[in-house]
Amino acid sequence: MTDQTNPQRKAERIRLGMVGGGRDAFIGGVHRIASRLDDHYELIAGAFSSTAEKSLASAADLGISTDRAYDDYKAMAAAEAVREDGIEAVSIVTPNHMHAPVALEFLKQGMHVICDKPLTSTLDDAKALVAAASKSGSLFVLTHNYTGYPMVRQARAMVHNGELGDIRLVQAEYPQDWLSTKLEDTGQKQAGWRTDPDRSGLGGCIGDIGTHAFNLGCFITGLKLDSLCADLDTFVDGRQLDDNAHVMLRFEGGAKGLIWSSQVAPGNENALRIRIYGSKGGLEWSQEDPNYLWHTPLGEPKRLLTRSGSGAADAANDVSRIPPGHPEGYLEGFANLYTGAAHAIQALRVGNTKKADTDISLLPSVEDGLAGVAFVTAAVKSSGNGGNWEKLDI
Repeated sequence: MTDQTNPQRKAERIRLGMVGGGRDAFIGGVHRIASRLDDHYELIAGAFSSTAEKSLASAADLGISTDRAYDDYKAMAAAEAVREDGIEAVSIVTPNHMHAPVALEFLKQGMHVICDKPLTSTLDDAKALVAAASKSGSLFVLTHNYTGYPMVRQARAMVHNGELGDIRLVQAEYPQDWLSTKLEDTGQKQAGWRTDPDRSGLGGCIGDIGTHAFNLGCFITGLKLDSLCADLDTFVDGRQLDDNAHVMLRFEGGAKGLIWSSQVAPGNENALRIRIYGSKGGLEWSQEDPNYLWHTPLGEPKRLLTRSGSGAADAANDVSRIPPGHPEGYLEGFANLYTGAAHAIQALRVGNTKKADTDISLLPSVEDGLAGVAFVTAAVKSSGNGGNWEKLDI
């Protein structure tokens, strides 16, 4: 048992469950690695698949006891809630359409929720989930992992400290090429559910990666979107959802923006990039080169800030693990969110709600998730109406 009176002794690991993420599930593996990177969690239970056989097989792969492997998330939530050693938090890594029902079930049991993005596949579900999370008093963290990158935190700190002045422009793009052909017809699992409206929701590319670009712009700048004008396309014949999106943005306060997301842009692997311009200067960051942030003060030469290097702010250094010059990125970004959530959960264990609120202040919330679903819904509506400007319904 951990001695809570000794500040040098590490807090007892958080008992974690997982829904989804079984064999051959890419994102499940990512979340498991992220949860263990800083040694704050122990995965002890899961409903890894909708069938008992597959869930048991996945549990065996992960060294989880057979009596903690479930084939139904409702049974898992009910059983874990009455165990003295039951889970404290659940990680949801299912396709989009299952995020809401799974999260609601565990929130009803008073468990903390760490959910992959997007929040839900429909706006009504997103609103219901916000209400349920607020009523439950449990923590809800949405894993928009790019918000956990050190130089993204650096950019946010610089904007919030006024180094860019009044924000005028937010330009974000997220092109990929992996869906340039009808990959979903080959049986490829990730392509299959992402292009299926029953499992993905209204948006294809706009919901899968466009939401990342949108969330990143709002996270760094603190701006709130007022309205948008979208042009969504489906270039691959027979595909049911969009695979390319252009979206113009109008933020509250007068700033403007533009998002391009595409999964049919040959030569692009995961080319998320954001540029932010204010009255005093600009910032540029690229996910494929994540340890560097370009800063251009107005009228001065462009300068390069590096992760853990000279000029790095506490906001960046606090989420850096290794010395400057070493690669750090995708998995660590996820891990920073898990660690932030762990610190908050550990604070709540001892009744320190003020510290818990501080620990989660930089983590994507259920309200951020609602904004993302509202963004996708408005984009689909705008494009369907010939590019009309649509306000966000939040």
